[in-house]
Amino acid sequence: MSRLYRGFFIAWVVFRYGLDELVLNGLNKPWLRHVTRLLTLGRNLDAPRGQRLREALERLGPIFVKFGQVLSTRRDLMPLDIADELAKLQDRVPPFPSEVAVATIERALRKPLNEIFVSFEHEPVASASIAQVHFAVVRDRNGLERQVAVKVLRPGMLGAIEKDLRLMRMMAGWVEGSSADGKRLRPREVVAEFDKHLHDELDLLREAASAAQLRRNMESLQLVMIPEIVWDLCATEVMVMERMYGVPISQVERLREAGVDIPKLARDGVTIFFTQVFRDGFFHADMHPGNIQVSIAPKTFGRYISLDFGIVGTLTESDKDYLAQNFTAFFRRDYKRVAELHIESGWVPPTTRVDELEAGIRSVCEPYFDRPLKEISLGLVLLRLFQISRRFQVEIQPQLVLLQKTLLNIEGLGRELDPELDLWATAKPFLEQWMMGQVGPQKLLEQLKDQAPHYAKLLPELPMLLHNFLRGNPNSSSGALEELLKEQRRTNKLLQGLVYSVIGFALGMVVMQLVIRVRLF
Repeated sequence: MSRLYRGFFIAWVVFRYGLDELVLNGLNKPWLRHVTRLLTLGRNLDAPRGQRLREALERLGPIFVKFGQVLSTRRDLMPLDIADELAKLQDRVPPFPSEVAVATIERALRKPLNEIFVSFEHEPVASASIAQVHFAVVRDRNGLERQVAVKVLRPGMLGAIEKDLRLMRMMAGWVEGSSADGKRLRPREVVAEFDKHLHDELDLLREAASAAQLRRNMESLQLVMIPEIVWDLCATEVMVMERMYGVPISQVERLREAGVDIPKLARDGVTIFFTQVFRDGFFHADMHPGNIQVSIAPKTFGRYISLDFGIVGTLTESDKDYLAQNFTAFFRRDYKRVAELHIESGWVPPTTRVDELEAGIRSVCEPYFDRPLKEISLGLVLLRLFQISRRFQVEIQPQLVLLQKTLLNIEGLGRELDPELDLWATAKPFLEQWMMGQVGPQKLLEQLKDQAPHYAKLLPELPMLLHNFLRGNPNSSSGALEELLKEQRRTNKLLQGLVYSVIGFALGMVVMQLVIRVRLF
């Protein structure tokens, strides 16, 4: 009965805010539109469709608010006006009772609260749709007191999520089967992606592991602070971490009064992003202003403070290689190569005409080369490419969508801090070093180093294999000999590749440097 009531309530909100028009306008069934208008007499549809969608999601509750937030990251699927409006969604959720938070902590950590913390602030400092945060004090293994933040999962979330997800899947199937526009938006895929995001965020151990990885990666950079995780006090429903002290990055005037170099702060944000993406392939993918602070403490003055690690992005070596080739071709204005890379990667149907895809990519990229560097937005270039891709049925990879979304966040944040920020000049050392690393001798040496243990294990066996073969004992050595010949062929190919690579590198280094240093920037 509760599911039926929830279904009726969702349907009422959909009609009340005119969301039915987003689907019915794509149907050639005027009678159905007339019926819905009769059922919803008196509704006001003067507001733009994006605003009405945002307000409807807020009316439906925290799970739908979170869904809208995830949906706003899929700008490759959503019209811009809707994506921009959904990006305004925020978790305006009242905190749940502190008694419930305490009970969750004690159940998860299997101890009374007074045995876990020296003190615990029952009033939460932050509350969102998935969890809320309390400040506390713990005693470490050396007996010293330590300030911490305790993130506690909102109770009953899994059951509520599963109920709403079932309804979302049902509605997605209806929308997908209703019109061509419904199919193009791939609502089932969007709901499946939302399902994954939500279940990832419901596991606070996973978030703690992501935070620990980012902290380890960023430690040598000395530009960003990430809270240390107190692993002894972490569970699926509870995460305890170092308490961070900083000024929200949105309070620019307060930072300026404190003496923070704002232009440098903007450049540092770009540096952090490109380091995480191109050096580590592991990046904070939810870097909106609410998750970023700036330290004004003397020892860490001017450093970023990152919070909330529920969404992180990863790039594999093949992703990096793809990006390297695309960036190189893009900066050389070799749009045909960009199109070929899309086809070779399997992102577009093999029947796609290269010349048509090349023309579409050229129409996006070419106008940007006649602008001053500081006016070029890499995030918008990627966004336009994704929009063009819809025409060619390009399968956009989720990790690259997260990359594009995060890059837009970083660009917007950086230019809000410093309108004169030149993203390209700031990113140049990273792109230059990274692309050289993809094609230079360092990459070759890394590959040889990776293969070295395999060959080192084989070398001690070579004399015995050769001895058995010379004595004509095929039964004892045929399998080993076959393995030896295979390894010999692999070694020959490796040596041949090494020779060709060294020769090619020697001949092409000057040209590559010119491409990167002159034509690239």
